[in-house]
Amino acid sequence: MTTVVDAGCPVIIGAGLAGLTAAIELSPLPCVVLSAGAVSTGTSTGWAQGGVAAAVGPDDDPELHALDTLAAGAGLCDPDVVRAITAAAPGAIAWLSGQGADFDRAPDGTLRLGLEGAHGRRRIVHAHGDRTGAELLETVVDAARALPSVSLWDHSPALEILTEDGRVTGVLVGTPDGPVELRTDVVLLATGGIGGLYTHTTNPLSSRGQGLALAHRAGAVLRDIEMVQFHPTALEVGIDPMPLVSEAVRGEGAILVNELGEWVLRNPLSARDVVSRAEWAQLQAGHKVFLDARKDPGARFSELFGSIYATAMKAGLDPEKDLLPVRPAAHYHMGGVLVDLAGRTTIDGLYAAGEVASTGLHGANRLASNSLLEAVVCGRWVAQQWRRDGVDAGAPPAPLAHNWSDAWQQGPPDPVIAKVRQVVTAGAGVLREAGGLRAALAELEPLRGSDTGLVGYLVVEAALRREESRGGHTRLDFPSTDPEAVHTLTLPELSERGCAIAQPASDKSAVGGLR
Repeated sequence: MTTVVDAGCPVIIGAGLAGLTAAIELSPLPCVVLSAGAVSTGTSTGWAQGGVAAAVGPDDDPELHALDTLAAGAGLCDPDVVRAITAAAPGAIAWLSGQGADFDRAPDGTLRLGLEGAHGRRRIVHAHGDRTGAELLETVVDAARALPSVSLWDHSPALEILTEDGRVTGVLVGTPDGPVELRTDVVLLATGGIGGLYTHTTNPLSSRGQGLALAHRAGAVLRDIEMVQFHPTALEVGIDPMPLVSEAVRGEGAILVNELGEWVLRNPLSARDVVSRAEWAQLQAGHKVFLDARKDPGARFSELFGSIYATAMKAGLDPEKDLLPVRPAAHYHMGGVLVDLAGRTTIDGLYAAGEVASTGLHGANRLASNSLLEAVVCGRWVAQQWRRDGVDAGAPPAPLAHNWSDAWQQGPPDPVIAKVRQVVTAGAGVLREAGGLRAALAELEPLRGSDTGLVGYLVVEAALRREESRGGHTRLDFPSTDPEAVHTLTLPELSERGCAIAQPASDKSAVGGLR
């Protein structure tokens, strides 16, 4: 039996950086935050080793940050969006500091800035070296828990976005005591990415595009979902998901070599898609790929990258003395639910922020450390839009009292997950071609009844439609970049029948327009 609860306030699906930032910014107006597991676990935010990109140095400027972002995005960024978000970056750092984030600072109190690939300046703000994500997640979780306006529902995954006549009416929520229909006309998706669809990933295995499935089934438009960024330095030590070796290590001088000591590429700080393809070529040729940090950062490794150092040492490798075996792994999803700068999707009342959203910031290839930035900036902007719209201000419903043990699990394991991971990796990995993509679609077609199978199918189908190579999407059969190519839009009423169309992002008639 389904319990019906009138939320009377916005419902935020996801308790990572984007979702909790929105909840904090909205205060003292109320909201409900749904977390599929325990709050502060299972979110990519806490795993982020990189920092927050922001032009806060004396030699930097938001316009320089914007130009680097546009260059990395390979022609699919929205320049106005890029400039708006990079201009907001210094304010985002100040806001996070005000919430209690302990950023790394020089002895004189100024922010210590790191360098990462494709950035023209040192502009990466870190917290505790390679623990930036963990520090930011702890900061916003503590801040949200301290607010009476925020009702945190843990172990409460969203099962369906309820709609009527093209607008949101509520969320169907799974709880340990059965389903709950949480009635609301304002919902924010902040559910993260899709790395768990791949056999090699640096993301939590629970990140399998659930937000995309929710949005797609509700009728929202998705954009550029074939664009997956593979991080070139995932530590290959038999752990699933794979530990990440931050790009900041290469920013401190580490290089990439094969087992013969030959450089994999001359510029180890090239854009991530370039580095991943170079590594993939080495692996396909039968070589192994290693990160050599013995000289730089050398003896400073344990001080600068304590978390990575501890992980490597646990696996029997000393980064200051040993080569670190690495390979590309699915790391970040540039595509997502189509939104405007206020987070509005093509469904009335449905918003999206963070990795699940496609704002136009990342284009075809995310610039390093722009993801945490986007989550904070856009999470705040969504809440500010709600304030302007005059959302309900009643008291939020308290989490339902649960009667369950620590052994409770949210249903049996999905039997198709392992199959989907295998198929998506083979068909839509670092390098793609029509034959492999079509074979993957055929295998995924009967699995589309599950959320994981559906998202895997949609990603592969979009990759088949993009007949060019650009950013995170490389087609062996279409190696050139098509100067006439546009955004790939996945329209539910078409893609549910196994096909879809591509339209320019500016052609609002194709998607009904964003309000």
